[in-house]
Amino acid sequence: MVTGQPVFAAALCAGAAVWLFAGRDRGPRRGRLLFAGGALPVGTPPLGWWPRGRPGLRLKPEWLCLVGALVLAVLGESLLPLLAGPAAVPLVGRRLRARERGKERDRRADAVIELCAAIAAELRAGCQPGQALRFGARATGALGAEEPAVLAAARFGGDVPEALRRAAGADGADGLAGLAACWQVAVDGGAGLAAGLDRLEAALRDQREQRERLRAQLSGAWATVVLLALLPVAGLAMGAALGAEPLRVLLHTPAGLACLVVGGALEAAGLWWAGRIVRAGEES
Repeated sequence: MVTGQPVFAAALCAGAAVWLFAGRDRGPRRGRLLFAGGALPVGTPPLGWWPRGRPGLRLKPEWLCLVGALVLAVLGESLLPLLAGPAAVPLVGRRLRARERGKERDRRADAVIELCAAIAAELRAGCQPGQALRFGARATGALGAEEPAVLAAARFGGDVPEALRRAAGADGADGLAGLAACWQVAVDGGAGLAAGLDRLEAALRDQREQRERLRAQLSGAWATVVLLALLPVAGLAMGAALGAEPLRVLLHTPAGLACLVVGGALEAAGLWWAGRIVRAGEES
């Protein structure tokens, strides 16, 4: 193997990372120039300017798989990593999107709890239920895309519980169904809405704390899954440090290719199975 290839691969990886993320510092840099009393160079486009027809220049994190594949292709002197890199992009992207959906679900659940607390506080301050709902919805954003429909129903005498039930269909907004039930009982039976919302808020907080405790208990299992996933990479690094050239063996010999295919399949199956077990524990 040529001596300069590791240096070339490292430089290539660093350059790709800079190219991927350099655009993110454009706004702060220009802001520092303005608020520090500096002047923008002559010919600099105005703030907020961005060339038309170029919305996709900010690449997503999963495209870094292509950079890793290119580095492996250079180090291993083989085109096989270049074929595997594009195949890994949708898999990694799906995993990242699932994680973002989970975070969004948790944020919406927290917003529903804050909405119940805000409505109860406004009711005790003397506001009408419709006004309290409008204030809480605008302060927390818990209603999401259904906010205009719910606020219109509250303002013009519509079916607020039904509008809240439709809003509860969003991922993470299950607590809005309880809010709809409290609203229905308060309207039909004359019960205190603030007291019902206090009990609902306490129940939702207990549910969130239970979910957080379960995640804390399963963090060790997830760490084990990650460790098992990194063991083959550590083995390849140790082999390369000992001068065994594992990439050349895996990518340029029939036995190595067979081991690579079988080992990759077993690794993927093991990670899928371990992740399924841990996720089943989270959902229980």
